[in-house]
Amino acid sequence: MTDATHGVTTGSVARRLGVSPTTLRSWDQRYGIGPAAREGGRHRRWSPADIAVLETMCRLTTSGVPPAEAARVALASAGHQPSPPRAPGATVAASAPGSGNGLPLGGVEREFRGLARAAVRLDSPTMDTLLRELVAEHGLVTSWEDVMAPTLHAVGRKWESSNDRYVEVEHLLSWHISTTLRQLAGAARPHQAGTPPVLLACVPGEQHTLPLEALAAGLAALGLSFRMFGAAVPAEALDAAVRRLGPTAVVLWSQSRSTASHALARHVADTAFGVRGARTHPLVLLGGPGWAGRPVAPGMLRPTGLREALDALTQRCTAASASMAGPDAADGQAPTVG
Repeated sequence: MTDATHGVTTGSVARRLGVSPTTLRSWDQRYGIGPAAREGGRHRRWSPADIAVLETMCRLTTSGVPPAEAARVALASAGHQPSPPRAPGATVAASAPGSGNGLPLGGVEREFRGLARAAVRLDSPTMDTLLRELVAEHGLVTSWEDVMAPTLHAVGRKWESSNDRYVEVEHLLSWHISTTLRQLAGAARPHQAGTPPVLLACVPGEQHTLPLEALAAGLAALGLSFRMFGAAVPAEALDAAVRRLGPTAVVLWSQSRSTASHALARHVADTAFGVRGARTHPLVLLGGPGWAGRPVAPGMLRPTGLREALDALTQRCTAASASMAGPDAADGQAPTVG
């Protein structure tokens, strides 16, 4: 409950920050991070300044700073005492509470596990900060392949094994990752003029768009034109878009074998467009685990990850651009993939 005069209760602050009341009491007892005012000498009431210190404490511990050091920094930020310098690369020990908040994060380096802790806490501001810092320091491909995707998979596995718990964690984490990826795509440099775009689409019945959003962000950063059609594109709509756009390449995402349509992929790869005597076909990239288990047909590729997909599409678009510029410009061009 909130009281404008007396401050905010411990329970309300705990819900706001995504931590337990016990954690707040422990921080108060161990590190002196407590409310300045206590109603009747016993009941804690947190002022805006007190909550600001707690927010700093949560952000630092989520980022991997040990609690004692995080407390010193949080208090120093409020002018309580000087802050000692943080040791470079300081991380939480593997046995420390909250190192993964119970998620199966075996594929995520310890220094990146703050994203999972923030997700479990439903701590949106910290997730936004960590995602921005992650991409700025490590780049899109490493951020997606080593942190974002493995953390999403860990949350999904936890959800499947815990009777629908953590669904809210997966939804919130997915939304923040999607927001970050779309911001990257929007801030990228202008697309090359004149080159047919890359078409990105989930196959009919497929709802998993985040891998395509990561690919779109990567293409935008490279200045390559694309069209993102999103989830569950009907076969007729996909066929119409291919014929209207004449794309350099088409990326079809399938998360499971139940949605992977090899007949549809073959149809797209066989679609011809262009002027008579210079007809061409799009390169088809089969993205996602749903396409596994069958040989890759001519005119198609099955990249193993984001980096490989970006490399293949860059090569394809470079070759298409050089071909459109004429024979002189095509000298020394990269070979066409597929």
